[in-house]
Amino acid sequence: MADVEKTLVLDKPMNAVFDWSDSETPVRDALWDYYMEKNGKDTIKTEKEMKPVLDKSDDEVKALVESVLKK
Repeated sequence: MADVEKTLVLDKPMNAVFDWSDSETPVRDALWDYYMEKNGKDTIKTEKEMKPVLDKSDDEVKALVESVLKK
């Protein structure tokens, strides 16, 4: 049986994951943009904050996005 690569929530468009979003921006990019604004456009700080997100489960990523991006 062939391995099927799972598409992570991070790689899906915001509007495909969250019914409250109409953005077609991938979740990963939306989080990156959020952290860039939060960190005053400091790429190094943003990278440090994004790195742990890459190891989170899909449910953890969804919860994070809900807490920081849902208006």
